[in-house]
Amino acid sequence: MKTWGITVAVSSLFFLGACGGADEENEEGNKNSSESEDALEIAVIPAQSSGEMEDGLRKLEETLNDSMDQEVAVDHYPNYNAVVEALNYGHIDMAYLGPLTYVIANEESGAEAIITQEIDGEPYYYSYILTHKDQPWDSLDELLGDSEEVDFAFGSISSTSGSLIPGLELRDRGVFESEDEHDFASVRYTGSHDVTASAVESQEVDAGAIDSAIYNELVADGVIDDSQLKVIWESEQLYQYPWAVPSDMDEDTKQALQEAFTSIEDEEILEIFGGASAFVETDHSQYESISKAAEDFGMLNMESIED
Repeated sequence: MKTWGITVAVSSLFFLGACGGADEENEEGNKNSSESEDALEIAVIPAQSSGEMEDGLRKLEETLNDSMDQEVAVDHYPNYNAVVEALNYGHIDMAYLGPLTYVIANEESGAEAIITQEIDGEPYYYSYILTHKDQPWDSLDELLGDSEEVDFAFGSISSTSGSLIPGLELRDRGVFESEDEHDFASVRYTGSHDVTASAVESQEVDAGAIDSAIYNELVADGVIDDSQLKVIWESEQLYQYPWAVPSDMDEDTKQALQEAFTSIEDEEILEIFGGASAFVETDHSQYESISKAAEDFGMLNMESIED
């Protein structure tokens, strides 16, 4: 037994690179375990279906680890529901959400927006309704005059600019209530902004709703050809996607996250967030209009988030 104990102790010393006895090893092991358990977990929603976000997210993780005292892990979650559930139940420490999913998380668990991004120096974006250049409509009024002939596409049902805001506009105009109740030839949810844009460009659908920042990014990246498309409706200003933390996060950690994000200048990281020019601090007051819109449309609840 003594021989076995000595062998383990010596092996452990070499493995850990320690110079002291077994007590030091245990202390060091407990410290490492504690640090691992204390790692900040950050989740990001799938704003686009393409895999181009992965390199940027990996670089974001490296940058945050370099600038913060605490270990940080950044993961690309598969859907909106998974991110909001993880945030609500304290399984993650920060989440990048669409405004609609954020206000639902705020309603459910008190999640708090602390960071957003600016694009061309402004923290705003819009919802667009697009159609193909060969279509006869130059305005939403003209399109709705032929609504019974129009195949219309939303993005994800959980998207602010791809569903909630254009859905409210169409409801107010008396042509849309739900996927099953509307005045169009058909209504579908594509699941993402880039799929919607491609469907309109290929004329698989006649019109579709999309995030303006993502639309501009898709054009800049050559994914879609804007000479084949036209914007026939634009919403009022929407405040950019928030980064939210649980309601019980301590002020020191919130401040450390804000300082780390607002210091980021790497274009490869900024680019994947709608072609952002900078990260800036924000708070819940900027999203109260979205909360009101979601409540008005009966979507301020977890049942409204797409699985």
